[in-house]
Amino acid sequence: MPAVQMPAHKKGDYFVDYEEKVFEDVKAKPGEKALVTFHTVAFEGSIGLVNLLQAKRLLRKGFETSVLLYGPGVTLGVQRGFPTLGDDAFPGHHNFNNQIKVFMEEGGKVYACRFALQALYGHGEPSLIPGIRPINPLDVLDLMLLHRRDDAFMMHTWTV
Repeated sequence: MPAVQMPAHKKGDYFVDYEEKVFEDVKAKPGEKALVTFHTVAFEGSIGLVNLLQAKRLLRKGFETSVLLYGPGVTLGVQRGFPTLGDDAFPGHHNFNNQIKVFMEEGGKVYACRFALQALYGHGEPSLIPGIRPINPLDVLDLMLLHRRDDAFMMHTWTV
């Protein structure tokens, strides 16, 4: 078997050209909108966190950006903590909460389906992160249709 002749990797090494940008940096034109929908369970994979980061990036590119939490997606928007709300039970415990808070602080809108919140996951509106707007389940489709009518960019996240 051949011997490995390369030195071990160390902190500060890099393996790819992370500075090269291949495509233009697209910015929103005035009035352009974006909608990112979440039908995914918190902590069941990376997509919830990744697309919250994408929603924040869309907002920073100038899109009037909204996030829709419906079905299991409402689990991204509930307040967390243990033993009390706000306490970190483990590293990363507040990843979703923190991303949503920053997104709203920067002007993003977040909506959560009341049906999923109560009927599916047993939470009430006070469980939501302050600033999230609870909506009627009949508004879920209408929110998507309004964005379609406005020719908005839409990113739909589905995992279960």
